[in-house]
Amino acid sequence: MTPARGRLRIYLGAAPGVGKTCAMLDEAHRRAERGTDCVVAVVEHRDRPRTAQRLEGLETVPRRPDGEVDVAAVLRRAPAVALVDDLAHTNAPGGPRAKRWQDVAELLDAGIEVITTVNIQHLESLGDLVESITGVRESDTVPDEVVRRADQIELVDMSPPALRRRLAHGNVYPPDRIDARVSHYFRLGNLTALRELALLWVADRVDEYLTRYRSEHRVSAVWGSRERIVVGLTGGPEGRTLIRRAARLAEKGAGGEVLAVHIASRDGLPAAPPRELTLQRTLVEELGGTFHHVVGEDVPSALLEFARGVNATQIVLGVSRRKAWQYVLGPGVSSTVARDSGPDIDVHLVTHAEAGKGRGLPMARGSRLGRSRTVAGWVTGVVGPGLLTLLLLAVGAAGPIGLANEMLLFLALTVAAALLGGLLPALASAAVGTLLLNWFFTPPEGTLSISEPHNVLALAVFVSVAVAVASAVDLAARRTQQAVRLRAEAEILSYLAGSLLGGGSGLQALLERVRETFSLQSAALLEREETDARWTCAGSVGPGPVAARPEDADVEVPVGDRMALALSGRVLPAEDRRVLAAFGAQAAVALQHQRLRREAEQARELAEGNRIRTALLAAVSHDLRTPLAGIKASVSSLRSEDVEWSEEDRAELLAAIEDGADRLHQLVGNLLDMSRLHTGTVAPLIREIDLDEVVPKALAGVPHEQVDRVVLDVPESLPMVAVDPGLLERVVANVVENAVKYSPDPAPVRVSASAHGDRVELRVVDRGPGVPEETKERMFAPFQRLGDAPRGVGVGLGLAVARGFAEAMGGALAAEDTPGGGLTMVLTLPAARTRVAGGAAAGEHA
Repeated sequence: MTPARGRLRIYLGAAPGVGKTCAMLDEAHRRAERGTDCVVAVVEHRDRPRTAQRLEGLETVPRRPDGEVDVAAVLRRAPAVALVDDLAHTNAPGGPRAKRWQDVAELLDAGIEVITTVNIQHLESLGDLVESITGVRESDTVPDEVVRRADQIELVDMSPPALRRRLAHGNVYPPDRIDARVSHYFRLGNLTALRELALLWVADRVDEYLTRYRSEHRVSAVWGSRERIVVGLTGGPEGRTLIRRAARLAEKGAGGEVLAVHIASRDGLPAAPPRELTLQRTLVEELGGTFHHVVGEDVPSALLEFARGVNATQIVLGVSRRKAWQYVLGPGVSSTVARDSGPDIDVHLVTHAEAGKGRGLPMARGSRLGRSRTVAGWVTGVVGPGLLTLLLLAVGAAGPIGLANEMLLFLALTVAAALLGGLLPALASAAVGTLLLNWFFTPPEGTLSISEPHNVLALAVFVSVAVAVASAVDLAARRTQQAVRLRAEAEILSYLAGSLLGGGSGLQALLERVRETFSLQSAALLEREETDARWTCAGSVGPGPVAARPEDADVEVPVGDRMALALSGRVLPAEDRRVLAAFGAQAAVALQHQRLRREAEQARELAEGNRIRTALLAAVSHDLRTPLAGIKASVSSLRSEDVEWSEEDRAELLAAIEDGADRLHQLVGNLLDMSRLHTGTVAPLIREIDLDEVVPKALAGVPHEQVDRVVLDVPESLPMVAVDPGLLERVVANVVENAVKYSPDPAPVRVSASAHGDRVELRVVDRGPGVPEETKERMFAPFQRLGDAPRGVGVGLGLAVARGFAEAMGGALAAEDTPGGGLTMVLTLPAARTRVAGGAAAGEHA
């Protein structure tokens, strides 16, 4: 039979030293005194005397040789309770489990109750936040879900000043272990922030336990354990007043919480201005509350259900905007909520400037359909019935078609008017059609009186059906239009979200997208340093963009206090504001990314310049001074008057001077070449030349005693190359000298060339030690030298200069491994077009 899972009890602290381990050991002593079988699996007392003293009298299971918990030994011992300190600890490599919390899970599965400890900074989800507070990234973490599943969490709390006194007295760490890092971590501000973090996290867990308990025991009544204030929002302008009022109410009670809620219809289509709801959402979040969307047809019931679901104690509503006569239609939302809230929820009705002014009529559909469709709807609704009457009278001369059929034709005309122009033309069509049916087709004809009762009923039914059908058609058309618009908005917002996640589009591309989406003439992003400073244009597209003031634009979209999106071309409707606000926010992000990239590039260039300057100083201090020292010593020896030098000695000293001067000339030349490359002043003079004319000249810099080791294989039949001969000579010389330097004597250095389409490859093959794959690219950086390079033979610029000159001529220089050992430098050069074209033509002619 599988044992029941053991219970988990966690002592949670805000920082090391608050007393978690001591609290755990005190609990173990209390349980042992009551006869509970308790053992210590592991306790990290860290040489703290008071912690070590509390271990006395408790049975301890020996640890594994690596110091970790011996889970197998604990399972064999099978106690009722096991003490496992430091839940987030990372086990030593090579063990059966990587983390100590996994050891704890093993014990719990075996039915053993575990008491453990953990600090708030070790929770995985809080790693980034704790690092921003303390500057220390915790490597030992435990998943939040492990801690949340604990049967009991007890907070071990201590004020920051008391903890700092404990640290100063040496009760947390020995004095010799308190370094600058520890002192920085235990700053008063850090400890206060961590303590608040721990208190809030535990408070949230208490809320979870309370919600779970209420759900399990089906408790529907509100328990006022914490002030939760629900604000009902309609999307009207009074919403901001209600939010601020609720925030003031929350401040009066400790731990008060504001939850703003907007009830949306079940079809998901907006019935409130999106821009106003966005502003209210922002205001709620700025005041520390949360914003919620709830779907429901009955607004009072949905609002009360939400309030009871979150265990709210108060509801804040605005006084109804209805006019006095509108109460004939029934009580308002606020009155219904106050009546049905019961004794456990207080309802606050807040007066505001919009109270009693009426909700106003919704925007006419015609304003969205355009003028042509609106005119067509009115013509169909007003003129259409008259034309239909003339047609029916003409047809009726040959024989009547019946009042029912005539009514159906007029009803079809009403539906057409609704489809074209909306509700008002349809109502006009129904009214005109009723009058014409009564006058021309209902006995007695030619009067508005009706002789037969069933005709009265028929006309009444016609009017009712016409109004109902017109309303339904108009509603369906409006919903379809809203759905199409929302789909377009969703696609735009999806594009913006994808652009943000993918690193962001450029500012110009984003502004161009705004201009194209809304068919505008121009779009510009304006910004200013301070709220009263002048506006400057950060980016614009299109002719005649606004560059001075956002107020001069046809549409102004504020983006915070210091940015604005200025659009010109036409005035956009209010419902476009939500998408425009998203575009504005994304434009600000794109501008920030653009500037960050520019700053990062500048920082990279500065860092590269600093690195080069540092390396140059090192080169001057050693590599340039070494040949100078040799020259100085040789010259001083020659000028010495108290020594008679033989001709051989003089020749040797002069040779040393010449060798040092050559080395200086090469080093200074490389330094000058690298400075030209970095400043972009290298301007190649490209001309066509044969490779076998340049390569032999490049070998002049190879020491005379090493020249015989260089084997040339450059066929005369190769195409000419389009290069700068002087730069190419420097490239080949640097590469060959580098190969000779590293290739062991007497191994040859092979220089071969071959043609490949429109490119010519020159390969310099050596049999030296080779270069690891990960350092092949790094060795082309300036001032890079291999670890086995002898000092005094250069400053590490030869290959960097060679690659820079090669790329300046349109070529490339790369390194490959030599089969059998060594390094092969591959110089790729563009072939001359004349020789390539001529060769191709000759081949075709042959």
